[in-house]
Amino acid sequence: MTRTTEPKPAMEERREPAFTSIEICAGAGGQAIGLHQAGFGHLALVEIDKYAVETLRLNIEDHEVWAWERENCDVLSADVTKFEPHQDLHKGAGLLAQNGLDLLAGGVPCPPFSHAGKQLGKLDERDLFPRMLQLVEELKPRAVMIENVRGIMDPKFSDYRDWIRARLEGGTYRSDDGQTVREDGLGYTVCRWDVLEASDFGVPQLRPRAILVAFRDDVIEDLKYEWPAPTHEDPVSVAVSLEPSMRERYGRYFNGVHGERARQGFDRWLKKALERDAELKGKGGGIAPTLVGGSKKHGGADLGPSRAKAAWKQLGISGMGVANDIEDCEKKASEERDLFGADGPMLTVRQAAVIQGFPPEWDFSGGKTAQYRQVGNAFPPPVARAVGKSIIEVLKAARERDAQAD
Repeated sequence: MTRTTEPKPAMEERREPAFTSIEICAGAGGQAIGLHQAGFGHLALVEIDKYAVETLRLNIEDHEVWAWERENCDVLSADVTKFEPHQDLHKGAGLLAQNGLDLLAGGVPCPPFSHAGKQLGKLDERDLFPRMLQLVEELKPRAVMIENVRGIMDPKFSDYRDWIRARLEGGTYRSDDGQTVREDGLGYTVCRWDVLEASDFGVPQLRPRAILVAFRDDVIEDLKYEWPAPTHEDPVSVAVSLEPSMRERYGRYFNGVHGERARQGFDRWLKKALERDAELKGKGGGIAPTLVGGSKKHGGADLGPSRAKAAWKQLGISGMGVANDIEDCEKKASEERDLFGADGPMLTVRQAAVIQGFPPEWDFSGGKTAQYRQVGNAFPPPVARAVGKSIIEVLKAARERDAQAD
């Protein structure tokens, strides 16, 4: 288990959330964190990976800011195709029955649409868009948020996107045999389906994500939805985001037998990262390439394909593997591999989490590879927070409008 060695920030006061959510494919909690920060209280987090489930449970149990979820949120280790919300919810069942659901959210699996894969789309058995739409029909949430890779927006998937839209709001789409088919729809309006870039929201990484936001017709009615505006005019660089943790890692060796190498290694890394940032000013800055979680079918984790490794090397970091955390590095005497390699230091899981925008107090369960895969597959919390806040603005306005009408 990776636990942060950084001081934890003062926790927010316990709060009663004004809006509720259920999230499928919750992973290690990137989207859950962001939506929680935006103001949603989770009634259920559904995830199939056992390590990610343990990560969610660990953090909800450990942090006072998640006290409401400890009482009201079911963390379910389940295949989402077999998830039955009205049967599987226990803690949150009463609230769901009494008030309905404000938001159904999910980062459905990306491999069917990823440029790194075969892009089989709906022919890929991992495609969960149909299941997400079944849950929309069953739960009738006031809002829907679906996250995926940018590849879903490619022209080759235009017919599939038309089908998803038609299922939600009614309309036509072209079937596999070229026929025009009309759907009645589920009574929703798709307000925006577009790409957000994580670096526009303070995440030190190139990570474009396609986000669909829809509202039930009786909610959106006469209201206008505003797409999230970037929170950062200039990207946050890898040099700035990783300097404290790199200084801590190398600093463990400043006064020992590796003292001179450690000081030189830290200075060399920082100089290279800052130079890369300066070189790319106005062109996206010295941010990281897209982190990838890797496949369970293959061996240990690394920082991606050759092109990504080359980009990491320009930032002074070796992409050939993932480093042991600070304590394990000392215990295993793995500093030659982790810190002093010719291409620079490798990232620890904690540093990869920084690159994804996770808060420093968020901990991860499982071995190093399992932890890294959770991080690499995550949706950056700052992006989820921005989208969540944009959804809450509409939900608040709808609630006020409806209260005045009564």
